[in-house]
Amino acid sequence: MEVSFEDFLKLEMHIGKVIEAEEIPGSRNLIKMTIDFGSERRQSVAGLSQYYKPEELVDKKYAFVLNLQRRKFMGVESQCMILAAEDTKGNVILIKPEKDVEVGSRIR
Repeated sequence: MEVSFEDFLKLEMHIGKVIEAEEIPGSRNLIKMTIDFGSERRQSVAGLSQYYKPEELVDKKYAFVLNLQRRKFMGVESQCMILAAEDTKGNVILIKPEKDVEVGSRIR
């Protein structure tokens, strides 16, 4: 399915910095993160614990989608989605900027 360029532009993708990260008690793979986007902070929940330890994520910048419909995972609301790539072996790698960029920068 192709997406029109106009629909693509509707996605609000920004660089955010993880300032807190912790495993969600009772979950097998969910990590709850607090993300700084410069003008605001949001919470993100992602199934990453088999690939990353929470402390590995803190103080690093990643790409996020901000305007997806919010969802709850194990009672914890996710207010944005971290972007990742999955290779053919099932490894998940988070998407981060190649060079240092200001928190909150829009991805285009």
